[in-house]
Amino acid sequence: HRSATATPRCSRASARRPLPRKPSPPPFCRASTAATPLPPAWPTAAAPSPRTCPASSPTSWPQATSCVLTAGCNHAIEIMMAVLASPGANVLLPRPGYPTYEARAALCGLEFRHFDLVPEKGWEVDLDGVEALADENTVAMVIVNPNNPCGSVYSYDHLAKIAETARKLGVLVISDEVYGHCVFGSKPFVPMGVFGETAPVVTLGGISKRWMVPGWRLGWIAASDPKGVIRDKKGAIPQIIANTDEAFFENAMNVMREAAEICYQKLNDIDCITCPHKPEGSMVVMVKLDLSCLDGIDDDVDFCTKVAREESVVICPGSGLGMKDWLRITFAVDRPLLEDGLERVKSFCKRHGKAKESQSIET
Repeated sequence: HRSATATPRCSRASARRPLPRKPSPPPFCRASTAATPLPPAWPTAAAPSPRTCPASSPTSWPQATSCVLTAGCNHAIEIMMAVLASPGANVLLPRPGYPTYEARAALCGLEFRHFDLVPEKGWEVDLDGVEALADENTVAMVIVNPNNPCGSVYSYDHLAKIAETARKLGVLVISDEVYGHCVFGSKPFVPMGVFGETAPVVTLGGISKRWMVPGWRLGWIAASDPKGVIRDKKGAIPQIIANTDEAFFENAMNVMREAAEICYQKLNDIDCITCPHKPEGSMVVMVKLDLSCLDGIDDDVDFCTKVAREESVVICPGSGLGMKDWLRITFAVDRPLLEDGLERVKSFCKRHGKAKESQSIET
């Protein structure tokens, strides 16, 4: 596997040319004319203002023009990494992020570089870092919104800045929206496709999360074509998307909102764990592990291993997501299991915690 990071180039002149910046489009763009249209996720006009931006119903999403059905969103990721893997190309991925992007890029021989998400700013993209990483061989940047593993939701203004950065760099935006509309905080979900007139956007989605059917491996890749026409597809999926009662989604988000609140409050009661940002979307949250409060714990992987062995609670170590000594915790479980699991983590931390008197300095 080649390195997941790269030294930023000093010169940025080549990254600021207008679109298109390459004489020939990447493979996906060349193949998209033969793609089959599917769900709406793409604009056909200038991006709307925040007041008019569609953020509630799939039927009001900006219109897609070229779409390809996939066997779930992971398959969509696999396809995108494969078609972008031309010799010398690189793609920019978020850290922390979803490991499938790195795995598929590495398998295809596509170089990947990491830009940071900033926890103090609600896990927003470090856009200066994106510009520093990109060069003339950068073909795309990936965002995940609502975010896995951080549980954040990007605002309209931040998405607009991402689109403008992509325009300046001459790259397309791959927007992973498998958790699209799975939001319960103060920010509405805004599809990245509304900014398709600013920079090209490829939207990845799937039915498994919002419709709560993880075994249904159906996803899509949506690409821009302002003059295209969406064609109706026969079968069960259009009926499910169009006819699912809104009360189903409202109830699901109420349950997730309650679970997120319980998770956040329980985590705040654990001395060695800090949650920098209350989850607003998806089903997971990232928390910081303070090893200085613990005795006999080497790192996040050691912590998760011992919690699993001693408490039968499985937690994802942040190292697997590019964030050493962080943890990814999911709250997509029944309330009794969630509360019991977090109480077990709290007991573990107390049992392995350093004595408070040994942490203080006698005066």
